[in-house]
Amino acid sequence: MNNLLERGWRSLFVATILSISAVIVSGELAVAAEEAPVETAEAADLGVGYALDNAMLFLAAVLVFFMQAGFAMVEAGFNSSKNAVNILFKNSMDICVGVLLFFVVGFGIMYPGSYGINVEESKYFAFGGMGLGGYEVAADRTFSPEVDWLFQAVFAATAATIVSGAVAGRMKVAGYLIYSAILTGLIYPISGMWKWGGGFLAQEGFQDFAGSAVVHGVGGFAGLAGAIILGPRLGRFVNGKSIPMPGHSLPIAALGVFILWFGWYGFNG
Repeated sequence: MNNLLERGWRSLFVATILSISAVIVSGELAVAAEEAPVETAEAADLGVGYALDNAMLFLAAVLVFFMQAGFAMVEAGFNSSKNAVNILFKNSMDICVGVLLFFVVGFGIMYPGSYGINVEESKYFAFGGMGLGGYEVAADRTFSPEVDWLFQAVFAATAATIVSGAVAGRMKVAGYLIYSAILTGLIYPISGMWKWGGGFLAQEGFQDFAGSAVVHGVGGFAGLAGAIILGPRLGRFVNGKSIPMPGHSLPIAALGVFILWFGWYGFNG
């Protein structure tokens, strides 16, 4: 009789333990099943946000690239017809030279692998490297390096094109291309690094709105320097009197204005 009771209690104890274990395991599985969709949804949201950010930045880069056509139309329309070919060629070469030089050295200077001034501690040439190398360690980015490079490359070309209007009709192509290479490969990346690459301006809390200083300021001061060095256009002043030099095509200039107007939504957006 005692053996039967003992066996009965043992069976009841084992059954109780198994029941409790089953409840615990089923609870953990239920929690895991609830957490899995949440984690998956969060990962999906991050993926969608990353894709949308890059898509918008790429669209903005395309619009800024298209602004080169606007600058060319405005400059050519407001100048004499004899300078039209020179202006159109310079604006075309701005994007070619600018993108190439910015890829080779400019991007590395603007986003260095090390923000220190000791170049030996950097990962590669131009304070950070050639091309896109070293960019990932520069900062925690939310954009693809390739897309951000394209956006900054067309920004650099825009800064160079600003000078094209200031020296239109009074500068040879060879001299202009040398200037364009220096500005897009060295001057603009250095000024951009001061603010957007974690340089001293960023550390001091400097605010730059839509490239007002980094792009327009650099291009404007470079254009002013060029205008001072070159002097007025030939025939602009005769015997101390100002001679009007009207543009040869206002419709072309107006078309350029509307192209720039449209492109600026990408530049400032």
